[in-house]
Amino acid sequence: MTKLKTHSGAKRRFKVTASGKIMHAKGMKSHNRRKKAPRTKRQFDRMLVMDPADTKRVRRLLPYGVS
Repeated sequence: MTKLKTHSGAKRRFKVTASGKIMHAKGMKSHNRRKKAPRTKRQFDRMLVMDPADTKRVRRLLPYGVS
């Protein structure tokens, strides 16, 4: 079977952990940043575990679990 291509946009947006979970960053990170509280801005820096409903779709874009 031929090699599968990794989706270029997905490899920049998602990270796969050693246990296989997919992590993603929050949206709305840079828009109107001056209005946001320091605590809110700090929370945007963290990556979150992706919702199980979306993981199947993203796994198809990352066939080799690009980290």
